Amino acid sequence: MSEYPYSISGLQLWQWRIQAIASAVQHDVEVAEVDWLLRGITQLDGLALRLGSYKDQAQINIKLKIEELDALWQKRLKERLPVQYIASSQPWRQFELSVSPSVLIPRPETEYLIDLAIGTVKNSNILQSGNWADLGTGSGAIAIGLADAFKQATIHAVDVSPEALKIASANARNLCLSERIKFYQGNWWEPLALFKGKFSGMVSNPPYIPTSTVLTLQPEVVNHEPHLALDGGTDGLDCIRQLITSSPEYLQPGGVWLIEMMAGQADTVFQLLQNHGSYCNIEIHSDFAGIERFAVAYMI
Repeated sequence: MSEYPYSISGLQLWQWRIQAIASAVQHDVEVAEVDWLLRGITQLDGLALRLGSYKDQAQINIKLKIEELDALWQKRLKERLPVQYIASSQPWRQFELSVSPSVLIPRPETEYLIDLAIGTVKNSNILQSGNWADLGTGSGAIAIGLADAFKQATIHAVDVSPEALKIASANARNLCLSERIKFYQGNWWEPLALFKGKFSGMVSNPPYIPTSTVLTLQPEVVNHEPHLALDGGTDGLDCIRQLITSSPEYLQPGGVWLIEMMAGQADTVFQLLQNHGSYCNIEIHSDFAGIERFAVAYMI
């Protein structure tokens, strides 16, 4: 079946876009989301949409019926459904990833995890190959980024959610990376017991929002994204503590430990790593907004 099974006239789509922009303004939704959505469900690019050059086309192929598109847009406005879930996709690094309410929407700041991973191994051919783990893979974004960066490595992607693994597997398959990414259902390192001591690196974007904070997040997040991927316990550090404790059993000497965390957690995470006794060369890195967002450490 075609990826674009329906069609619409250019004039009808142009009229829908004008109405959608007006309703976005009325509901305090970013106007840019209208074109982002239309790029995701048609083959039109941003320039064509802005110029309206498609207006006179007799037929434009589209992924949804216009009635379905309108119903989903109303959910965006009234129920704050993220536009990524309407388009079922999210650009991330150079990839276009499928997403659904079963997975956290990959954020731009998380892209920096891949750059940090590349930086940690630039002088080590051994670490660039071998086994890497993406724990809590969600949409598979990090695993895909690692597989693209480390051509000689095997990536082991773990998630507790079978629904998330379906999305992640489909993304790997669509990007022709299935042979180099292995998927496992389970909790953190548990499915990877056969590889203890054999990992070059581990990258994770674990749940790190304190339980009491989750319900105060934007309605797009709290009402639609999976709380399993958000809630990090009382202080937000339950999962990070678990990864600090369990990872030395799986990472080889000199192996890389790399995570994303919340603003304000860096000092505590640094101390937890230092106090454990298995880690050295601990570094905290900021995201593009200057927030201390990432922790890197190496196995002694």
